[in-house]
Amino acid sequence: MELTRITPRLHLLDFTIGQAYLWRDDRPEHGAADAELTLVDAGWAGSADRTTAAIRAAGMDPDALRRIVLTHCHRDHVGAAQELADRHGAEIVAHRLDAPVVRGEAPVPEPDLLDWEIPLYEHGLTVPEAPPTRVDREVEDGDVLGFGDGAVAVHLPGHTPGSMAVHLPRHGVLFAGDTVASVRGVTFGVFHVDRALALDSMRRLAALRPSVLCCGHGAPVTSDAADQLAAAAASAA
Repeated sequence: MELTRITPRLHLLDFTIGQAYLWRDDRPEHGAADAELTLVDAGWAGSADRTTAAIRAAGMDPDALRRIVLTHCHRDHVGAAQELADRHGAEIVAHRLDAPVVRGEAPVPEPDLLDWEIPLYEHGLTVPEAPPTRVDREVEDGDVLGFGDGAVAVHLPGHTPGSMAVHLPRHGVLFAGDTVASVRGVTFGVFHVDRALALDSMRRLAALRPSVLCCGHGAPVTSDAADQLAAAAASAA
């Protein structure tokens, strides 16, 4: 595994099923080699060694990882979070409504699957189950997350009750979780617990007009992201 550069501060980690993103906040007096790092989602259980190695190979210090922000409670996003956090001293952040699931105190909510989604969902279950994972900070809609020059949590109920996006308004970057996908262009995501709520959440994302769209599944969108997201929301409706 290696980090794929999207912008000078933003990198992608691809786990085949699901992906995570690394954001770097440089300290001007030290430069990129002494940056503060944030991971948005954490990939599969058992992948921590590869993530650590990829960060180091990209010239960054994995011990600079300050936080892991989980967009929702599914196994392909939570799996390696606690191992990475314990290893590198990071805090784990999740929305209040998904935090009990992340901790293993409540079951993963069952999606309302369309017929064509069933084989895709079964394939997704081949990802190792995430272990119970601590949540150091529970957040709500609008909470400031402490990185990216003002990153904020955007609550996106529907995919799961506590799904959230992470919006970096000063950089035009939006981490959308699984409410939206970009596998074959920008589309409405799959495996939603409440499809109507998820569609409302997608419309909310479209109103943010990002210049860079980072989904949980599919390539980051760096060209015409706002227009593509708006068109996809209109089409899904």
